[in-house]
Amino acid sequence: MVLLFYAFSHKLKIPMHLKGTHTLPATREQLWLYLMDPEFLARVTPGITRLERIAEDSFEAIADIKMGPVKGSFTGNLGLREKQEPESFLLDISQNSKIGNVSATIKLELTEMDSNTTAMSFDGKAKLSGLLARTGQRVLSGVANTLAKQFFSALEKELTSAT
Repeated sequence: MVLLFYAFSHKLKIPMHLKGTHTLPATREQLWLYLMDPEFLARVTPGITRLERIAEDSFEAIADIKMGPVKGSFTGNLGLREKQEPESFLLDISQNSKIGNVSATIKLELTEMDSNTTAMSFDGKAKLSGLLARTGQRVLSGVANTLAKQFFSALEKELTSAT
């Protein structure tokens, strides 16, 4: 769900808007608990090889991402802010690699649709710099959409198997 890349120079920053909604087979409270569990998130988030809690609402993450001919290993932090259990929170992301950096703030909202279904929506902005920013906004948007689809597919599969 997280794009983690650089543009060709540290001065060049490419902004990117991330937005979407997906309906999931879980109550809002169940989904909230899963989203707060770093082991669960590491299993369902594309590219994450390690997600470790370093403080309350703060995590260290390592991700290996491949986007066409460009690939990199990213290390950085994820933080949760403005938590309104079980309705919403802000996800702050800061990742670094040899091929670039990314910083993002994404608002996640959980809306109960019925007794066993919740809509999860996300809306935020990411700033990318370094090598990947050269590939262009359209390519990055396509990759962001692919990563989001992979995340929601894995999330839905885990939720289905948990019930």
